[in-house]
Amino acid sequence: MPKTRTSQPRGPAAVATAERPRVSRGKGSINVRIEAHTRQLIDDAAAVLGKTRTEFMIESARREAIDVLLDQRLFALDADQYEAFTGALDNPPAPGPRLRSLLRRVPAWQK
Repeated sequence: MPKTRTSQPRGPAAVATAERPRVSRGKGSINVRIEAHTRQLIDDAAAVLGKTRTEFMIESARREAIDVLLDQRLFALDADQYEAFTGALDNPPAPGPRLRSLLRRVPAWQK
């Protein structure tokens, strides 16, 4: 499970991020099969930017991967929002009847 690191509010925002274990720094390869018209589209776009297909694909995929991960892990809060957020984490609501019922059940894997 990823570790979560929360920074204390500095300036206008506080940031919470999840960290993944580091992967070795060696190079690897990715083989992809794509339709001819998609390959041509990528080649044309790469040429416009003066890049190779590989450079274009790596930069595009990396940028998209960062956006996806930040959408899932990064959120900015002002000082008041940060206090409300940490307060909610530190003081969860009392368990209701449905949660108590669920916790009394025998798990399916133990039946």
